[in-house]
Amino acid sequence: MDNAYLNHDHQLLRDQVARFLAEEVEPHALAWEAEGKVPREVLRRMGRAGFFGLMYEAEHGGAEADALTNLVFAEALSQSTFGGFIITVLVHTDMASPHLHHAGSVAQKARWMPGITSGELITAVGITEPGAGSDVAGLRTTARRDCDEWVINGSKLFITNGVHAELYFIAARTGVGKRDISIIAVEKGTPGFSVGRQLDKTGWRCSDTAELHFSDCRVPAGHLLGEEGKGFYAVMKNFQTERIALAAMAVGHCTQALKLALDHVKSRQAFGGTLWDQQAVRQRIAMCDAKTRAAREYTYHCAWRVTQGHDIVQDVSLLKALTGELVNEVTQTCQQFHGGMGYMHGTPVERLWRDARVLGIGGGATEVMLDEAAKRY
Repeated sequence: MDNAYLNHDHQLLRDQVARFLAEEVEPHALAWEAEGKVPREVLRRMGRAGFFGLMYEAEHGGAEADALTNLVFAEALSQSTFGGFIITVLVHTDMASPHLHHAGSVAQKARWMPGITSGELITAVGITEPGAGSDVAGLRTTARRDCDEWVINGSKLFITNGVHAELYFIAARTGVGKRDISIIAVEKGTPGFSVGRQLDKTGWRCSDTAELHFSDCRVPAGHLLGEEGKGFYAVMKNFQTERIALAAMAVGHCTQALKLALDHVKSRQAFGGTLWDQQAVRQRIAMCDAKTRAAREYTYHCAWRVTQGHDIVQDVSLLKALTGELVNEVTQTCQQFHGGMGYMHGTPVERLWRDARVLGIGGGATEVMLDEAAKRY
């Protein structure tokens, strides 16, 4: 796990996350899968441990760390075999609350950021709609200005943390232009805002995913984040942070699946020896490991480039496409070597295989990512 980009503080963070997973997550998360949610007290403990404010201002409880530190956290967190828990956290830290960090006013940050870093206030981001996913410019939810309020109408779909979040950052069309989109903060309980059904997913079982509905939902004009009509560009910017986090999640899943597979094949007796004695098995695991190591280095390279202020859209698009496909290849290979037990619900390798599938879809489908990269050649 040595990496030229990392230092002693990064290793301390990795160790701290590993201890939290071993003590607070892995022994209990099967029950969370059945309940379809992560207990709020666990998230508050993460906040108190300092995990929710790594990149945020110290005055609001943050650590003012850089993108590399945030990546260390995401990859370490992704050593868990419970993808639903991981994405619950990463949506809060890397996909929703960064909108407030980047574009929020002094007053907005003072109001909401302390709760975000402490884990008392869990966030969600509302972009995807029934007719618009990766095509952000195609969204139809609207927000019109009425005196000192915004009036929001429309629906959102596939919203992670959608059921149990307290604060939602909603992308809505505020003008007639294709990219006239703004980001507006909506608090749970606001009249006209309702959470629809909790969606039943194949994987990420302890992550609550929901529909959101807005019917003449009125929020104060002061809930607009940043400039009116600039939300499209804010979403595009934050996609880079989101996709690096998802790449780290994929690499973490690959690493954990390989550990499970090695433990299994070195002890599983078959054909007069262990599965590890079979050359084909050894070679396929070695190739998966080689690809995982290469993907990890690329992930860290992208995060380092963020710290240097480079344009990383092409690199991150390629990274997201690569890791989204790789995690499916690696987890399926590792599941294959578990034989029938790899297909049993509740086993770690089956859960990793099931949770991995969405990483080639969510946050930018592989095909969309490859096209984004190709446009920049």
